[in-house]
Amino acid sequence: MTVPPQAATPSTAVFDQLRRHQSPKLALTGKFAGKGAVESTASGSRVTLSDGRSVLDFGSYAVALLGHRHPGVVAAVQRQLEVMPTSTRSLANPVSAEASAVLADYLGGTLPKVYFGLNGADAVEVSVKLARLASGRDRVLAVRGGYHGKTLGALALTHSPLFRVGLRGATVDVVHIDPDDPDAVRRECAQGPVAALVFEPVQGENGAVPLSVDVLRRWTTDAHAHGAFVIADEIQCGLRRCGERSVALAERLPVDAVLVGKPLGGGIVPLSAVVCSDLLYAPLAADPFLHSATFGGHPLSCAALPAALAAVEELADHGRMLTERLTAGLRTLHERHGQVMSGFRGRGLLWGIDFTAPQAAGEVVVGLANAGLLVSPCLSRPTTVRLLPPLTTTEAELDQALDILDTALDGAARALTIG
Repeated sequence: MTVPPQAATPSTAVFDQLRRHQSPKLALTGKFAGKGAVESTASGSRVTLSDGRSVLDFGSYAVALLGHRHPGVVAAVQRQLEVMPTSTRSLANPVSAEASAVLADYLGGTLPKVYFGLNGADAVEVSVKLARLASGRDRVLAVRGGYHGKTLGALALTHSPLFRVGLRGATVDVVHIDPDDPDAVRRECAQGPVAALVFEPVQGENGAVPLSVDVLRRWTTDAHAHGAFVIADEIQCGLRRCGERSVALAERLPVDAVLVGKPLGGGIVPLSAVVCSDLLYAPLAADPFLHSATFGGHPLSCAALPAALAAVEELADHGRMLTERLTAGLRTLHERHGQVMSGFRGRGLLWGIDFTAPQAAGEVVVGLANAGLLVSPCLSRPTTVRLLPPLTTTEAELDQALDILDTALDGAARALTIG
């Protein structure tokens, strides 16, 4: 066992362990972002670092929709921890049963079946597996710019080639279609059988890009006309992140499944789910062991779900107010800093800020971190940065974040001018 040197500070030991046992680049990234400090505690919209600094978390890749350590979710998980934290996997578990009923009802009851995973890629893998089995077809349609995970099956649906460097093939036959082509699904279906169409109503990793509802409506109609399933990946944009419980269902798109994750466990425990129709779920109904995972439907995660959804609904009106305030603030910043900030787009509390060059985006991310605001970059779109404020953000915290962004944009403009 490796023991850090006696004289090492806690943060020094953390970076040493990361370099030795994970990745030197991961250590460098974390050290750079935290200016040598590491995350220590968190509450609400704030994270406290090991050097005592407090920073606003508008990142966390959309997990912290309820902020950190939401008291209602923490209490629910603690209660389950004291009773039965894991499952025998042989006996029926009432916690996962209740969670499935609560989630199906939360999304309106039109999609009655639920499969629980731990992360977004789990949900994508299972939904595509079910579509292929239920349809007896292999080919899947995904969308250019989409992101669906990095496991081999989900990676095939993810559009950016950056995530497939060094990998010769994928396990799913996927065609990526143009998000602006209303006729794309009909044309692909005419060329051969299609098992499923998979799309994000708002593409997160691609920079918070909302897809055209008119195009999606045409696609879903054409997919069903040719016997293909329709799967809405809302792992990042669902559960009120973009204002609605489900973006696809709110737009009355006839989907066969909605995939949810990230904040589903309340920002406390990992949890994802496929919420789908009887027809899509039929292979699992016939053989419940067709796809299984040791920690799927884990009691601690499922205990968090009802509390998390209740908290999301309590904060929904506040979220709408934050959206209006944030949109107005971004509009003002764009008018003031057009030489650096080329535009912005998004929906609800998922926003992408576009910059005139990757260097500008980099300068802003560094400036924000140094000033106390964490954001999420877009790995496949280096000129864009995501803002993902929690529903728990106060008006004062949002104003502070916009002020920090204003200062960082000024700094980036000066740096680019000097450079």
